[in-house]
Amino acid sequence: MESSAIRSCSFPRKLTAAVVFGLVFSLTFLAQSQNSNDENRRPRARDVGVKVGILPTGALNAITDVPGVAVGHTTLIRGDNVRTGVTAVLPHQGNLFRERVPGAVFVGNGFGKLAGSTQVNELGEIETPILLTSTLSVPRVADALLDFVLMQAGNEEVQSVNALVGETNDGYLNDIRGRHVTAADVLNAIKGAKEGAVAEGAVGAGTGTVAFGFKGGIGTASRKLPQNLGGYTVGVLVQTNFGGVLTINGAPVGRELGQYYLKDSVGQNDRCQPHTECVSAVPQIADGSIIIVIATDAPVDARNLKRMAARAMMGLARTGAAGSNGSGDYAIAFSTSADVRIRFPNAAALQGPRNLKVLPNDMMSPLFLAVIEGTEEAIYNSLFRAQTMTGRGRTVPALPLDKTVEILRKYGAAR
Repeated sequence: MESSAIRSCSFPRKLTAAVVFGLVFSLTFLAQSQNSNDENRRPRARDVGVKVGILPTGALNAITDVPGVAVGHTTLIRGDNVRTGVTAVLPHQGNLFRERVPGAVFVGNGFGKLAGSTQVNELGEIETPILLTSTLSVPRVADALLDFVLMQAGNEEVQSVNALVGETNDGYLNDIRGRHVTAADVLNAIKGAKEGAVAEGAVGAGTGTVAFGFKGGIGTASRKLPQNLGGYTVGVLVQTNFGGVLTINGAPVGRELGQYYLKDSVGQNDRCQPHTECVSAVPQIADGSIIIVIATDAPVDARNLKRMAARAMMGLARTGAAGSNGSGDYAIAFSTSADVRIRFPNAAALQGPRNLKVLPNDMMSPLFLAVIEGTEEAIYNSLFRAQTMTGRGRTVPALPLDKTVEILRKYGAAR
């Protein structure tokens, strides 16, 4: 969490810009760490017995189970109206412009402002960290991402960069018109990115988001294929800000809690179950958006990465998403495998053919299932981990855990 004190600090003029940046970065990092600790008090879906699918998870059940992938957040919670932030996903922590990864973007519904997507799909390459943020902050975040890439050693002569920035609209809780994300916030997220456990819930780009009428946010999950299927890992990270009729592991949680899309139109005679109370704190709309980031260490080319990204929409559908007109539903997929890296050591290397070792189509199906299961579980984790949030005079409740677990056990959806 970033407090207003961080932005209002005054520094002696003798301090260099680098020192000032370092102090701001340290203060922001400490605030973010405290926020992450607070989020950790709420369980993940598996902690309450929700086992999604049949495939085993990675060690952390996170996108960072894919070797080399790092995630960083800058969380902005300030005053009564600022509830936003930035999340950075780094396919690797080297110079991505010089050592690109194959990638693809799949559009489930194109009501969004995903910067950089057309070049990714045209060339099949990702050359920058993947950043997630608030809708109206995309241009500023992209500009800061350009600064980061242009400043990297080896990029001194670069004159074209394809910044990849996704978004969802956090304007229900956040002063979105204020565009509060700064270049320093973006750099903090990138430079603070790390491997290991990933903070979830109302952090980073998920600080002000809403999903299914409850507090949404960042969620992650992973799947590890058995060795007889290649032993590859698939990790997923989501920024959830959409609606529908929440379904968890097949259980009609949204219906039983009395919070779901179109309830006011079709559910006049629909009563909440006797064991719970109706929950209806926010408008029952399905607009919003979701960004799904998929990583794998399997040697997959851009064509099959797009096929993997398409399967994310199946995982999204399993959660009860309505796929509304105003929901921008996007999936970004990339491979970290050294066998498919696109390296540019010198101009001569660009003139000849490249030798790549990629999986054939017939080996893709287990990876497709891993994407579906990982997406579904990552969405659940974004809801389970997020805490109640108030902003702009509005309060969005966290998913009520006790009632939800009771419903899940009633339908045999939790062990």
